[in-house]
Amino acid sequence: MPWVGFAVEVPEDAGREALESLARALRRAFFYLDATLLAQLLVSAALLLFLLVAPLATVAYVAAQYNPLLLFSDPTYFSLKPQGELLFAVKTSFRGREVTIVRLVGASYGVIANSLIVAAVVTLFASALGVLAAFVMARYAFPGRTALRILATVPLLQTPFINSFVIKKLFDWRDGLISWLLCDVLGLPVRVGLEGLAGVAAAQIMTFFPIVYLNVYASMVGIDPSLEEQAENLGARGFRLFRTVTLPLSLPGLAAGAALVFIFSLEDVGAPIVFNEQRLMSYQIFTRFVEATTGRLSPAAASLALLLLALALAVFAGIRRYVSLKQYAMLSRGGRWKPRARRLGPLGLAAVYLGLLPLLLFLAFPQIAVFAYALAERWAGPLPEGFTLEHLRSIVADPLVSRAVYNSLIYSAAALALILVLGVSAPYVIARARLKGLELLDLLVTSPVAIPGLAVAVGYFYFFSTFFRGTPLDPISAGPSLLLILAYSVRRLPFTARAVFAGLQQVHVALEEASMNLGAGRLRTLASVVLPLIGLSVLSGLLVSFVYCVGETSTSVTLGGLGGVGEGHRAPITFIMMDYLSRIGGPHIVAALGVLLITLQLTAIVIVNVVLKQRYAYIGV
Repeated sequence: MPWVGFAVEVPEDAGREALESLARALRRAFFYLDATLLAQLLVSAALLLFLLVAPLATVAYVAAQYNPLLLFSDPTYFSLKPQGELLFAVKTSFRGREVTIVRLVGASYGVIANSLIVAAVVTLFASALGVLAAFVMARYAFPGRTALRILATVPLLQTPFINSFVIKKLFDWRDGLISWLLCDVLGLPVRVGLEGLAGVAAAQIMTFFPIVYLNVYASMVGIDPSLEEQAENLGARGFRLFRTVTLPLSLPGLAAGAALVFIFSLEDVGAPIVFNEQRLMSYQIFTRFVEATTGRLSPAAASLALLLLALALAVFAGIRRYVSLKQYAMLSRGGRWKPRARRLGPLGLAAVYLGLLPLLLFLAFPQIAVFAYALAERWAGPLPEGFTLEHLRSIVADPLVSRAVYNSLIYSAAALALILVLGVSAPYVIARARLKGLELLDLLVTSPVAIPGLAVAVGYFYFFSTFFRGTPLDPISAGPSLLLILAYSVRRLPFTARAVFAGLQQVHVALEEASMNLGAGRLRTLASVVLPLIGLSVLSGLLVSFVYCVGETSTSVTLGGLGGVGEGHRAPITFIMMDYLSRIGGPHIVAALGVLLITLQLTAIVIVNVVLKQRYAYIGV
């Protein structure tokens, strides 16, 4: 049968209609896209494709050579039978006294299952703590509420490695503060320790719960009080009111905060390194990455990184869809409502000051103890001993440490140039160009919040060592400097982009139209009208991005180790913090660097809130 017999008859005008439809789409695009907007769109898309999409696609390509599904057939990575015990309890003699030693370790179900279980446990407990703190702060008025609100956010201050080190020391059954209080102060014959998976989970809960707290608090203060008042008029009181009205209306904030906590728990590498917990994906990716830096590409590292990336993006995409579907409309009769805040009675005040306050102090203890560690001569027992400024002086006196500080400041400052270009161009195009498909650009700009830094680091190593071998971007021959700058710019872009977008929402488009009607082009309007009006938003976003660049952990401890640590090294602060943690006297120097990072963050908070009158941008808030 001749091939022509299989031809499909197409109407003559079908092709013409398709071309006309394409022409209409192009005319519409160019109607809304002048030369400036088109240039900003092309530059933003090209940079994001080069700095984010291409490296992550390379991870997927390398992982495909290994077949990631094989990981689930290996009991080392996934097992239905637990290995080890969740809890160890033994009665023995310790320092001349009969005591019961209780050690919570955590049973292992394989690297992948362990990561998911730990992330789920951390999310559950962090959500419970966050909702409790947010409800009390949002719904009750009492003396010192502002101080407690600040205290609840203290764990968000970045102190990589040293905060987990303090938590490990806090729960050490030999000389930890908890065991000392229970056994030596209260006289109870029991000593408690958290190790392994349980220790990692505890450190992450204490670190990440403020993310849930801030998101839920923002949701609760935004609830129209008339809704709760109507429920009370219908008989709802106490926990029933909270369960049926307050909590459901706060679900978007709770879901967003819990999703971020789950993602951050999966990708956290600081706590697993400190607790030497090798049975987690983040630790496995880190160690295999170190092997890959010798020049051998590790498909297993790429497979784990791809799995970590897929889990994070699935949670991120799901929560974006869920929150968009759960944006409850709350209407009032006019004006601005005042959030409900009841005054506490004697029993309520007792519960806050004797229950919530000690709990928040305990959760903030790691950041507070960083200062004690940095200023103590030694901390061998449960409490610090002596006082010295030598550890702080080592920031400038120790050449390896001072070089790391210099490197981080230079890398972060250089990254701001790219962040400025992307952080202004992409939000401006998204806000002003009325085109279909810009949601994808918005997704690329905001997704680095949820993309694990380990996946970015692995992708950068594979992508640039493969396609840019022998160039200044080759991590093996040229070192980590340029790669860290590029990684910082992508990882911390959302802070500036979100601040700029918020500023653009406050600038009416009519001001730009008036400028262009008077003869100014889009570029001149952007430079002389828009940027001056959103200048404080841009500056505050860049300042926050800079601070988070300096404290970046995941990409710093992986890419930052390329080239080793020696005189004139190119490693950043957080890599040196990890390196010094295992040295004699090193934790005190790490704590001094933690004090430096806290000082930078507090300075940024004061400048953004007090000087620039902007809102400080925490992660995910």
